[in-house]
Amino acid sequence: MDCRADGAEEEENERSSSPAGLQSPVMDRNPSPPPEAADEKTDGDVDAIGETVYSKHWLFSTLTRLIHMVTEHSEVNSEDPMQLPDDDEEDLCRVWDMAMDKDVAAFLQEFKATDILLGVIAKSRCQRLTGCAVASAWRYRSANPSGNLPIAADLRLSERRLFPVAPANTSADVSDLLEKVGELLDKLFDLDEELMKSWITAQPSGGEEDEDDDDNGSQSHLDVASCLLEAAKQLRSESPNGLEVYLHALQLLTTVDEGIQTLAAPDGPGKAVWDFVCDVVCEDLCQPTDLPAVLREEKSILVQALAVLQALYRCQDEWCSRSDISLPLIGTVLRVLQFHSEDKDDGTKDEQLQTLAEIAAEFLADICSHISTDTVADLVKNGYLTEKTSLTAAGSLAPNFRTSFQQLQSMLSETDPQMADTVRKQFPV
Repeated sequence: MDCRADGAEEEENERSSSPAGLQSPVMDRNPSPPPEAADEKTDGDVDAIGETVYSKHWLFSTLTRLIHMVTEHSEVNSEDPMQLPDDDEEDLCRVWDMAMDKDVAAFLQEFKATDILLGVIAKSRCQRLTGCAVASAWRYRSANPSGNLPIAADLRLSERRLFPVAPANTSADVSDLLEKVGELLDKLFDLDEELMKSWITAQPSGGEEDEDDDDNGSQSHLDVASCLLEAAKQLRSESPNGLEVYLHALQLLTTVDEGIQTLAAPDGPGKAVWDFVCDVVCEDLCQPTDLPAVLREEKSILVQALAVLQALYRCQDEWCSRSDISLPLIGTVLRVLQFHSEDKDDGTKDEQLQTLAEIAAEFLADICSHISTDTVADLVKNGYLTEKTSLTAAGSLAPNFRTSFQQLQSMLSETDPQMADTVRKQFPV
């Protein structure tokens, strides 16, 4: 079915009104059809939405069909996932694309289509359907920021359906959905810090948000950091790009006090995020057998991962001693700096690679400011700290992190005097 006015097909009459039963919390009546759509006219100019070639009738028919699908599924009280036919999924993706157009956004406002979208988000048991409704709502909000859409509050109804939506054997469709939702959230968090803060601090209010509470009455509300972590776990092996998106969203949480407080809390998600990101860095990225050129391929995701870990390291005393930091993680940070020092570029300045080196150096400085003799001894024993990497570490620390450099040199003098002497000759204090 073509969404353009010139090619709009006739829809069945029974689809011109919405059934009761998919009312969103703010919707007290079925939406009226848009002007002229009920009076089916064949003139493309009359049916067109604003200055676009999109059809009012096609959009109206697609949204009312959306209501029918969700309502019919919910009326049987089914908790099983709802399957979305390919044709309907394609049409909803078109709605997603259309929603960014300012003329379409204005028409959606006139049509009160946001009530339908929010109702779908609240009621849907179909992952793709929920994702398309969320994406369309976000795009509508971006194109029409003055529109009446309390999106931050209403999307909390569905955050448990948006992120922890699939088992470990995530399908391609669910991976694609998670990646697209992540891109939307990441972009909005990046553009609207207040919106991000409202998600971080949101708590159940005792209304419809609590429909999924545990049988014992306890709250099962998932905080946004845990949701982002769950999605990142599911995308780890399926989509490197999707994993990077969610790592960046987590990194954005660490840029505001509300996010740090949530992650640093003893019963917060900080430890789980730390363990996961640390594992990704040590197991998936920047391996000892990799060539320096590999760093260029992994630089983008490494920037996000190390930034998250550095922020968490600075507040991790609440749930883990800094002296217990993983040796392989320190080894990876040293390897990143070593790779960067050996990387031979084409003469052009790679700003992202430079950013990665700066984050790695700052992270190493934080680590070395608390490093113990035992940790340095273990790094030497396990081959993470060699003469080559110790010189690289010293070269990264000496210019800007004198205290951390001196602490590392002091601990190295106690564990490996010969290596310490080599560093001292190259970088005299």
